[in-house]
Amino acid sequence: YQRRVRGKQKEAGGFRSFVGGGFGGICCVISGQPFDTIKVRMQNQTGGALYKGSLDCVVKTVKNEGFFALYKRNGSSLVGVVPIFAVNFLGYSHGKSLQLYNNPSKTLSPVQHGLAGSLGGLYMTILIAPGERIKCLLQIQTTGKAKYSGPMDVIKQTYRESGMRGVMRGTVITAVRDMPASGCYFATYEATKCYFRKKSGSDDLSFWHVLVAGGFAGWANWAWGIAPDVVKTRYQTAPEGKYKRAASVVPDLYKAEGVRGFFKGLAPIALRAWPANACCMLGYELALKAMNYVVPLEEY
Repeated sequence: YQRRVRGKQKEAGGFRSFVGGGFGGICCVISGQPFDTIKVRMQNQTGGALYKGSLDCVVKTVKNEGFFALYKRNGSSLVGVVPIFAVNFLGYSHGKSLQLYNNPSKTLSPVQHGLAGSLGGLYMTILIAPGERIKCLLQIQTTGKAKYSGPMDVIKQTYRESGMRGVMRGTVITAVRDMPASGCYFATYEATKCYFRKKSGSDDLSFWHVLVAGGFAGWANWAWGIAPDVVKTRYQTAPEGKYKRAASVVPDLYKAEGVRGFFKGLAPIALRAWPANACCMLGYELALKAMNYVVPLEEY
């Protein structure tokens, strides 16, 4: 990596973006899984709250289930998240290519990177909706006899109870969350890198610049995504038949918990977003550099 990232490299191709995004996803999961487990448990509380706050949730989870409960179903997260990130970055690459079709040499603005990122968000929705449905149902299992023994058991039981529609439950609200959120993510990442280049007067970015840009990108992603994510979690974990559609969750949630209910789990999300996405973007950049070292590509 040599502590620097060349600033004005040409855009990486779709395949390299796919592989780089997958490696970035691995880095994201490993660094962010404990925060994600706490987020889902906080968001799924209804009626009498089990946890007073995020820290209380961590303490009770570790006390009752052990430290590695924070990494519950980490394997399934890796299996699910790696292709999701790969497809997201592939869509991002395609979005950039579409905008560069008539003028391959032009430099895209942060807003144009955001538009490309929104296409990546659309690409990953089909994969992420059933994956997050499975993950949420597994993560809300706390103590006592578990209904599901693993990801495949979730799929089998859900399909048996409500067919493919049950497995894909939450696809629309996932798209509402991920398309704008992914756009905010890549726009902020590029805007932050542009700021660092302007401030330093150099087109090269340091190791720390990439981490900081990735961290800000993660926060921008969740600035949009938190409220749709709460609605999605409630919808995907609700008993069959409770809600006809994701929009039905909104008045129910507002009546029960007010505006604050839509921002449940914000603390673990904010804590997770910075290191997880900093690691993600660093992993992505490292993967591109490694591929370019092994097989030099003039376009990169």
